Amino acid sequence: MKIVLWLGNEPNQKALASKMAVQFDVVGIVTETRKQQRKITVQKIKHSIIERLFLSSINKAWWGLQNYYQKYYSNFPEIARLDIENINSNEAEQFTRNLKPDLIIVSGTRLIKKEMLSIPVKHGILNLHTGLSPYIKSGPNCTNWCIATKQFHLVGNTIMWIDEGIDSGNIVTTEQTDIDWEQSLLDIHINVMEHAHNLYLKAVNFIQVGGRSNVAQKEIGEGKTNYTKEWGLKQKIQLLKNLKQVRKMNKENITEKKK
Repeated sequence: MKIVLWLGNEPNQKALASKMAVQFDVVGIVTETRKQQRKITVQKIKHSIIERLFLSSINKAWWGLQNYYQKYYSNFPEIARLDIENINSNEAEQFTRNLKPDLIIVSGTRLIKKEMLSIPVKHGILNLHTGLSPYIKSGPNCTNWCIATKQFHLVGNTIMWIDEGIDSGNIVTTEQTDIDWEQSLLDIHINVMEHAHNLYLKAVNFIQVGGRSNVAQKEIGEGKTNYTKEWGLKQKIQLLKNLKQVRKMNKENITEKKK
């Protein structure tokens, strides 16, 4: 089964690519390196100062995650690779078509558009979503959204068949991540990411041996989509408050059990 990967160009994606290449026949990788286009405003400067002074653990968790994977997976595997600014480019489409994949794996890119979805693929195109679909959809920041909204039970990962919507495709598998809430936010994120990679590997192996899972999200339930533009100071403050609260509750439960 020939596999092509469509990935972001971050260390956690290098890790996923390396793990996939060990177990499966990965014939090509397209990485998306996005240009940073941030508009600087007075409000953003104020928020940045507040975050550095009082909310630094959130950004440190993200960069700590990347540093963790960079330490163990400093490079992508030595496989034909195209690095592109936009995954939906003509170059990415032609590169993928030429490889004639049986399965495409997606993680960490912008929304895949119709032209890329039209590429002939024997099995289909898989996508990784952190969080339990359909109940919560929040892009790469989903674990933080789960904590900020006190939906601790939705921390986990989902592997789904991709469509033109936002994390709306039919589900292959979904699992909660077993979390020790006494851990730092960094360790929680590493735990979720490791679980995501392992779940992806299991899903691909399931498909390779002939398995087929295709559960429509609307048959399971409904949820809420949280957008990156909505992630602000209020949500970040709530995240840290809720994390502190759940740790306190865990300690109280442990103390109660010992009595």
